[in-house]
Amino acid sequence: MSNKKRLISDIQRLLNTYSDTTTTSINPELLEFMDELTLKSIINDILTQQEHVNSDNREWLEQFKTDNNQ
Repeated sequence: MSNKKRLISDIQRLLNTYSDTTTTSINPELLEFMDELTLKSIINDILTQQEHVNSDNREWLEQFKTDNNQ
């Protein structure tokens, strides 16, 4: 598998990380015109977004921990 195809596959996998969401399917032909740097940037953006979601979830969960200790 070429590096570019692997990156496209990684993007799709990352978009489908959470099992409670609907499956996202990407037509690889739509991403084929992008260079590897752009594809890596997309991956980085997805990871950054997931970090923010995880952080927000942690903060939300922490409030229950605090509420239960009162």
